[in-house]
Amino acid sequence: MKSLTVPAKREYTDEITDFVNAELEAYNCPMKAQMEIELSIEEIFVNIASYAYHTPDGEAEIRCEVQQDPLRVVIQFLDGGKPYDPLAKEDADTSVEAIEEREGGLGILLVKRTMDDVKYVYEGGKNILTIEKSLKGTAE
Repeated sequence: MKSLTVPAKREYTDEITDFVNAELEAYNCPMKAQMEIELSIEEIFVNIASYAYHTPDGEAEIRCEVQQDPLRVVIQFLDGGKPYDPLAKEDADTSVEAIEEREGGLGILLVKRTMDDVKYVYEGGKNILTIEKSLKGTAE
C-alpha cells in the first residue's frame, strides 16, 4: 500500500487527489468512478482538516492500494486527531426542508452512497477511515 503524509490543511486536497489518481491511472478507471472517488477524498479530507485537530499542526496519512480479485481501490485516511467515528451518526435527512436547515452531515452520506464500502476504526491513537470502490471491468 502506497502512502502519502500531508499537513491536515485544505490546500493539500489536490495533492491527495493526484496521489490517488496516479495509482488509478494503470487501471483505466471510469470517469464516473474517478469523480466519485475524488468527491469522497475531498469530503473526508476537508473534515479532517476542519475538525480533527485542536491546533493547526496536525497531519493526515493517506494510503492507497489497488487490489485484485475483485479489482478495487482501497483508500485509508489516518489522523491523530480527536477520536471521531463519522459512521456512528444516523444518516442525514435529505428532505428539502432538512437540507435548508442543516449544517453538515451530507458529506459522509455522499461518501457512503458512492463508495462500495466505508469502515472506521480508532486504533493505535489514530482515526482510520477506509473507503473501497470497485474497478471491476475497467482494466484493459
